[in-house]
Amino acid sequence: MENSEGVKIESTVVTEEPLISALDIALFVVIITVAYFWYFKRDKQSSSSEKKPYTIQPSSLSSIEQTSNSSFIKKLKSTGRSLVVFYGSQTGTAEEFAGRIAKEGARYKMKGMVADPEECDMADLVEMKEIQKSLAIFCIATYGEGDPTDNAMDFYEWLQNGDADLEGLNYAVFGLGNKTYEHYNEIAIYIDQRLEELGATRVHEIGLGDDDANIEDDFVSWKEKLWESVCSHYGIEETGEESNIRQYKLVDCSEVLPERIFSGEISRLKSYENQRFPFDVKNPYLSKIAVNRELHKSGDRSCMHIEFDIDGSKMRYDTGDHVAVYPKNSSELVDKIGELLNADLDAVFSLLNTDEESSKKHPFPCPCTYRTALTYYLDITSNPRTHIMKELIEYASDPKDQEKLKLMASSTPEGKKEFHEWILRDNRNIVHILEDLPSVKPDLDHLCELLPRLQCRYYSISSSPKVYPKSIHITAVLVNYTTSTNRVNKGVATNLLAQLIPTNDELPQPTIPIYIRRSQFRLPPKSQTPIIMIGPGTGLAPFRGFIQERDYARKEGREIGEMVLYFGCRKEDGDFIYENELQEYVANGTLTKLHLAFSRDQPEKKYVTHLLEQNADELWNIIGEKSGHLYVCGDARSMAKDVHSIIVKVVMEKGQMTNSQALNYVKKMEQQKRYSADVWS
Repeated sequence: MENSEGVKIESTVVTEEPLISALDIALFVVIITVAYFWYFKRDKQSSSSEKKPYTIQPSSLSSIEQTSNSSFIKKLKSTGRSLVVFYGSQTGTAEEFAGRIAKEGARYKMKGMVADPEECDMADLVEMKEIQKSLAIFCIATYGEGDPTDNAMDFYEWLQNGDADLEGLNYAVFGLGNKTYEHYNEIAIYIDQRLEELGATRVHEIGLGDDDANIEDDFVSWKEKLWESVCSHYGIEETGEESNIRQYKLVDCSEVLPERIFSGEISRLKSYENQRFPFDVKNPYLSKIAVNRELHKSGDRSCMHIEFDIDGSKMRYDTGDHVAVYPKNSSELVDKIGELLNADLDAVFSLLNTDEESSKKHPFPCPCTYRTALTYYLDITSNPRTHIMKELIEYASDPKDQEKLKLMASSTPEGKKEFHEWILRDNRNIVHILEDLPSVKPDLDHLCELLPRLQCRYYSISSSPKVYPKSIHITAVLVNYTTSTNRVNKGVATNLLAQLIPTNDELPQPTIPIYIRRSQFRLPPKSQTPIIMIGPGTGLAPFRGFIQERDYARKEGREIGEMVLYFGCRKEDGDFIYENELQEYVANGTLTKLHLAFSRDQPEKKYVTHLLEQNADELWNIIGEKSGHLYVCGDARSMAKDVHSIIVKVVMEKGQMTNSQALNYVKKMEQQKRYSADVWS
């Protein structure tokens, strides 16, 4: 045996105390091990840095964000810019609008940049006054029930809690909302008012975009007036130069090694092959489809019950949460684009931002093939916006096609009408446009730059983790309809899900990327609290989870409060989903009352709202006398509004209040989370 200096020690002498103890030996081993790994890790890094066979490296959104500089002021100053456009976006629309404004700034001698408030130190707004003729524009969406988007949450809280002196900051705000929701554009309105309170100067009045009508029209109209105000405020004139300069340049990546090419991953290369917890919007979990069965018993419509296997994923959800599903476009539509543009869809490429200071180096994960981009990253089924019409003009060889595109890209009344009728009313997507304007042949890489990102789809979870801890259930209606041009449009996510049927043999089961989005749609903390649930159609989904959870508590011997469900569908014998389950819950006492409305089973239409009006005493007994909770899930445009009106009326009549008092009562219920809505338009 040798010590660390190589001196031999006689092991035959047992009467003396050893010179080296077990601790010394352990420390020696640790030192040698650390030195070994340090040396070889350094050697490996050194050698790998010398062996790069190509120049374009795959990038991801997360890596870009980690390396971005949080000081947007430094970027503005170092690049001679005076315009910064922040976006609060959940689906990508606000980010798209921000990009269009920043791009147009060049026409007014204002070099602009787009910024994500989540990546910026927003306290730097106090330094905007140091930049001559500077302007900050905020494109802000309101999400859910009057909440900021995920990436604008920190900025919103900073405004709420801080008292920064923003004197000298010039700003304008455009909000993205939906009038079918009660809290229409609430976040944008708050930010607009709060910036003024902190001393900032409003250059142009707030714009409010309504996604339930025509948010593109709202945005374009506001943007035109915005630039008029900007010119007036700063004493500048429009240069007249067009702003359709490419934001990204094409890079040929044909020499990139196959293992370095993205194939549909959201952010991290090979993330579906090497899954890592935690799973979120940029790192979804590739879940197996455990169950996919039809819920409708007859008729030409389809409603699917789907179960995602999350066993071993460490994912946890709460009753009432949502699950995000990442879809992909149909190969038929993707191939059609390739045919129409005579393009090689399997060519490997990258789009690199021409603005070297931008934190967003690529519009989507690059490098990849055109087929991958069109399948996984780009939205090719929605209605294109007017700026895409404008960009397509230069690719039209037929004067008639050029004129049509120019008209739809214009802000004239005739142009707006044509865009509304030809694009929105007839529901044309980019494939239909290329088919109907055959002389329009855009470069495929430019088209990839123009099209918005394909977004994940959210579904209310229709199960309880207490009963199904290893799976997530959803209830989804298959979207499939014929347009006025006699084309069949299909829902991107539901039509994909309809094809993912698990098998009973040993073949690999179908999979799809998912992640869990937290919700405020929650059962009362106490199981004894009575609740009323109103959910026609697939609005039943979260209430299935609610009932399962209360049933679980009852079986454990806990006391549960009254549970009253209002459910409606077209026909009892055709689309009464989960009928047997609901009847069983009634029989065992978990579900106190089940009110059913089958709209087409009698001459006069019968809806859940009719039943609510008939049961005013029951409603008031639970929400008024017993301080119970009321939940609404489903269509926001009509059903949810009608329910709200009925509740106010019931509170007035049964609570003996004035209209104003009843409105305040219902408002207080909402603030106390006793009146919750999970609705969509």
